[in-house]
Parts: sequence; C-alpha cells; structure tokens
Amino acid sequence: MAEKTVYEQLAAGVGQGNSKIVPDIFRKLADEKEAALVLAASPPETVVQLAEDTGFEESEVEGMIDPLFKRGLMFKSKKSDATRYYRVRSFLQLHDSTGVMIDPPEGVMDLWKEWTAGEWLEASKAMDEQIPGPAMRVIPVNVAIDYNSQVLAMDDIADQIEQATTIAVTRCSCRVIDGACDLPLWNCVQLDKAADYALERGTGKPLTKDEAMELMRDCEEEGLVHTVGAGRTPGHVICNCCSDCCINWTSLRSGKNKFINPSRFRATIEEDECTGCELCIERCYFEAMNMSDDGKLATVDEEKCLGCGLCQVVCAPAAIAMDEARPQDFIPR
Repeated sequence: MAEKTVYEQLAAGVGQGNSKIVPDIFRKLADEKEAALVLAASPPETVVQLAEDTGFEESEVEGMIDPLFKRGLMFKSKKSDATRYYRVRSFLQLHDSTGVMIDPPEGVMDLWKEWTAGEWLEASKAMDEQIPGPAMRVIPVNVAIDYNSQVLAMDDIADQIEQATTIAVTRCSCRVIDGACDLPLWNCVQLDKAADYALERGTGKPLTKDEAMELMRDCEEEGLVHTVGAGRTPGHVICNCCSDCCINWTSLRSGKNKFINPSRFRATIEEDECTGCELCIERCYFEAMNMSDDGKLATVDEEKCLGCGLCQVVCAPAAIAMDEARPQDFIPR
C-alpha cells in the first residue's frame, strides 16, 4: 500500500480519511512544508517544540504560523507560560474556519461545494454514530413565549448575548460555500473566545450588544433559525441558518442523522385567532405547519416542529404561541 501523502494524513486527522476531496482542500490551503508543520501540531506545541519535531528553523516556524492561523489550519492556545499551536481537529471546524475567509485561495470554495454535495451526508452519518448526541440545538426567536412556560437563560438568545464579553459577526460559512440563496451573509454571531478568534484572524467585525440584538431581529425577519451549542452552558457561536445552504438542515431532512436538537418549546395554534392565511406554512422549514382538513385553520405536526418560533414572527393575528414542550433536563449539562 502506498504511503499516504501529508494531505491525506491531514484529511484523516479531521475524520475524512476516505475523502477524495478534503486532501485537495488542504493542498489548496498549504504547500508541503506548511502541511508538514500543521501535521506536527498535535498535541499543542510551542514554536520551539514544533521546530524540533519538524527539523525546521524556529524562524521558519514563526513565519509560517500566522498565515496558517489566518487560513484556519492552525489555532492558538494561550497559557501563562507560553503560546502553543495546534492543528484543525475536525472537518466541521475546517469547514467553518476556511468558509469564512475573506480572500480564500482560488478553488477552495468550489471544492467545499463539491464536498457538501457529494460527501457531507455520509460524513454526517458517521459523525452521528460517533458522538453521544446532537452537537447543536434550536433556540427560539426573541418573541413572546407562553406566560405559563418557564424561560431559562439557556433558552434566551438575549441572555446569551448579554452574558458575552466580546461579540463579533462573521459571514455564514454555509451560505458562502453553497450560495443557494440570496440571504445576507454577515450574520453568524461569535461570542467571547470565538469572537476574539474571528477578530484576530480578520474574518469578523466587532458588535455591541445592542447591535447583536438588532442583528438577531433582522435574522428573524429574514426567516433564519437560531441555533447554538447543545449544552446548557452558553456556547461561543449563534448560527442563523437558512433552509437552502445550511449543512445541518441537509442532513436532518435526509433522515440520515439528527445533528440538531429541537428547542424546549413547540408552536401551538390559538384557533379563535387563526385566520387561515397560511403565512406560517410558507415560513416553516420543517413542514411542521399544515392546514386543517377543512382548510380553515393552521395545524402543527408536533413531531416535526423544532420550536424555532419563526412562524410566530409572521403571524399577524398573534394566533401562534410557543409553549414549553420539554423539561429543563432535555438540555444536557
């Protein structure tokens, strides 16, 4: 068996050892010497350690690190004693870090689009079998939830923004790569460590808390679904996903995996208020909204509703409520 190239080894390192495309993505992003440095950066190492492992001069290592950091192939771990550097660890991290580059190497986005169309579903299925549960969850839009429901910090997009020290916005990697819709690109919100990373790389723009909340409202009006990390602790990213480009929805609709959990809430119809306008049906990504048999009222398929609340945003007569449908411990600690 032929020895694997450095690019094939890097692809295997992000869980894409069988991919025909990911090695070519690495090849576009790094020459062989740079790729060898990236491969050596696991576990995290200092410049001195990387020079020892690769046989490169320390000055060479220092000169390569910043470009590789900006291309999304290497990351920094800043400790009190020294800064250490480590390579990209998963194909989703690689997808997101390279997808937001302002001026990517020629051909990288075309390769990612080819990967999304041809290899993503099988990759997501394999990932779904390896991880204990969904990595992301839907969080409701920042509108009224039924007063009988308990809204926790982990359910509240405004609270997550309020808790953040640093906020930035980057382009949506899925929409940049896929380009299947004309919705705005600059609405992937980064918090704290992720914001610091985006600002240092030059891929993000700083936001105030008020600007971040205004962006959330704009996303809701555009029909974008808020998603965050699956756990209770506020994550570092608020994705605002469309139905055309987001790779998470692609895998969800395929039935191959369930990469995203619903929110703790579910839409319900106030029958006395519903006018049967069908706007909620047009807005729903998940085919959870339908018309009753007599065609007069909207109905909710409870199995399909992910509790995003976008239907409520467009409901002029306020006939849709978001009721608590799942207990607090639905969200893992």
